[in-house]
Amino acid sequence: MSKITAAITAVGAYVPDYVLTNDILATKVDTNDEWITTRTGIKERRILKDPDKGTSFLGIKAAEDLIAKRNIDPKEIDMVIFATATPDLLVASTAAYAASQIGATNSFSYDLQAACSSFLYGMSTAASYIEAGRYKKVLLIGADKMSSIIDYTDRTTCIIFGDGGGAVLFEPNEEGLGLQDEYLRSDGIGREFLKIEAGGSLLPPSEETVANKQHFVQQDGKTVFKYAVSNMADASSKIMERNNLVGEDIDWLVAHQANKRIIDATANRMELDHKKVLMNIQRYGNTTSATLPLLLSDYEKQLKKGDNLVFASFGGGFTWGSIFLKWAYNS
Repeated sequence: MSKITAAITAVGAYVPDYVLTNDILATKVDTNDEWITTRTGIKERRILKDPDKGTSFLGIKAAEDLIAKRNIDPKEIDMVIFATATPDLLVASTAAYAASQIGATNSFSYDLQAACSSFLYGMSTAASYIEAGRYKKVLLIGADKMSSIIDYTDRTTCIIFGDGGGAVLFEPNEEGLGLQDEYLRSDGIGREFLKIEAGGSLLPPSEETVANKQHFVQQDGKTVFKYAVSNMADASSKIMERNNLVGEDIDWLVAHQANKRIIDATANRMELDHKKVLMNIQRYGNTTSATLPLLLSDYEKQLKKGDNLVFASFGGGFTWGSIFLKWAYNS
């Protein structure tokens, strides 16, 4: 009997209609299109404007897209993992609500939060359940409504983030395709450099925390950039070394879309032809948990069965890592 591996067998995605361009941001803060593009590679980002819709809406739409494209019965889904840093509500599971809304009534579900590495960690978790033989269909959703936690008077953060959702389905594979290896890491030193100060148990909401804008994302950009460049590149290099891969063996780099310079540095460390680097940061900005599945959705038609993909991510906490996966289907 062949070893069971966990393969991605379907992809779905959703982004809101409203486009927030660099020129629009330039009317809100002291910046311009050239400044933003040069430093980040971002030209525009999508924003969910409806105040009555949260992150679950983005994830549900992405999951529905996957279900329609694959033409599967949601009742066949055994498990739903919702990777997000912006859940609809504290305590109440966004995953449980999303699963119910898409009709995955036979699944159990939970949220997974590791900042921008949430989806990458979710891939590891979903694959583990499949490889263990416990479940046959695990839906992994990655979505974030970053606009809900961004201060649009803060130039250091408002130019970076956008809203979006993506989803992938993991299923068993006996051809040796799917997830091959992972190298995941974390370091609590990052707690002070990228965070939302208030709203948690350490500093509950109050009139003072709201007045002080402590419920918005804050980051020490230079420090985060330094750690991100080093660790994302190191993790990608490590996964290649462990699997005896060189740049020519890699078909695609699927990197977290936080900053074009970080992505370029990772590709250079891997000695990878930049034509093999999937990139959509210019269109969406950093959608946090949604960046990796949005890349897969945008480039799905170019991915071929047997292709070697290296995923890489870095997020607050700090959290980071890399995954080596063999693509399992032709679209």
